[in-house]
Amino acid sequence: MNTLIKNMPDDMIEEAFMEQFCQSNDRFVKRSNIAQFCQENDFPESKAYRFLEQYKVARGKWDLSLYSSEYTCDEAQDAEQVTSSETSNSNSVYPPKIMSKQAETTVAIEDGERCLIPQRDKNFVSFGNFSDVKKIISSRCFYPVFITGLSGNGKTFSIEQACAVLKREIVRVNITIETDEDDLIGGFRLKNGDTVWHDGPVVEAMKRGAILLLDEIDLASNKIMCLQSILEGKGVFLKKINQMVTPAPGFNIIATANTKGKGSDDGKFIGTNILNEAFLERFGLTFEQDYPSQAIEQSILLKLAKDLGILEEGWSRKYTPTNVESFLKTLTVWATQIRNTYREGGIDDVVSTRRLVHIVRAFAIFANKSKAMSVCLNRFDQETNEAFMKLYKSCAPESDDDTSDDTSGKASPTNSKDAAIQDAISRLMAHNASAMNKTTP
Repeated sequence: MNTLIKNMPDDMIEEAFMEQFCQSNDRFVKRSNIAQFCQENDFPESKAYRFLEQYKVARGKWDLSLYSSEYTCDEAQDAEQVTSSETSNSNSVYPPKIMSKQAETTVAIEDGERCLIPQRDKNFVSFGNFSDVKKIISSRCFYPVFITGLSGNGKTFSIEQACAVLKREIVRVNITIETDEDDLIGGFRLKNGDTVWHDGPVVEAMKRGAILLLDEIDLASNKIMCLQSILEGKGVFLKKINQMVTPAPGFNIIATANTKGKGSDDGKFIGTNILNEAFLERFGLTFEQDYPSQAIEQSILLKLAKDLGILEEGWSRKYTPTNVESFLKTLTVWATQIRNTYREGGIDDVVSTRRLVHIVRAFAIFANKSKAMSVCLNRFDQETNEAFMKLYKSCAPESDDDTSDDTSGKASPTNSKDAAIQDAISRLMAHNASAMNKTTP
């Protein structure tokens, strides 16, 4: 393997390996092809087999069309028929895979048929439950999954990217309190003057053997109970047209939520509801998604910055690539401090990974740290905003902090950086306690 790939971070090696491996081999590969490639490129076979595991379609056989983006959806469907025939005649324990290829957009039109494979995001960095979710999707087993976690930590994005990597179709439904059976299952619509039946997203996902993503499921009312039989894998009877629909192989349901379906007593997620216990019990697996670690979050921001071009020499007269990298690192340190205080109950607000992405994008537009931070933190009340900014100044190196001419909150020569950070955190906690006292009758 060339030196460039060897020196890459672990989270980027797999993508680089797959790109080079696909360029060196035909669509179908065997063990001998893998061994030859690893020997020629000085790459560990054990790691190669691990990277290729999800593309295995039969004993000793891998299909690289599951990764390569050179095939169209129609070609992939033909490939699926061939491979399914081969696997049905073998003793392989591996289930057949979806052979559809990556579309240029989230929803593409191919000969009148929609291809619902998400676009693969080159800036995505896997973390948390991603590998487990990918294994579940790859297994093609029906096993409903419930993923809960705070807002902006990549729950929905990671599911979409797992489907993109595996070339699996996904139907995403954004749930609200108004969502009812007609929205989910389907109903009659007016078309060319006639009333015709139109399948809802749930039925479409069932027929296609796709992944059904129920986003923000805890915003639903009791009307969501129309999915009970579907969550058991038994299909649904469309009583309005007297038709039974059973799910195609590969169909599965994944739900995301900010709560565990028990509502939000603290008011952080207003609008969430208490879901029926029998409904929740039908989700066999529950994953709790936290924010990424500081190192992974820094990798996410670095990839984004590179894609936006702000790490290039000459992007700004004021900021060098080193300045930008230092800024990104400080953002992750700052966010980690806020989250730690939030987990301890010291404050009510938190800076999400999504919020950090907003800051970096704003920075790329305005080329001004102060303005980027200001416009992205204005969603918080003024006192929290100011406290967050003071904490940022405490986290930033003195030579790198140009977010304001005001140096309050910075570590003095006689005080340590840790002391300044603790002081800023204390200010946040004091503000939170004051706010709570004002709202307490």
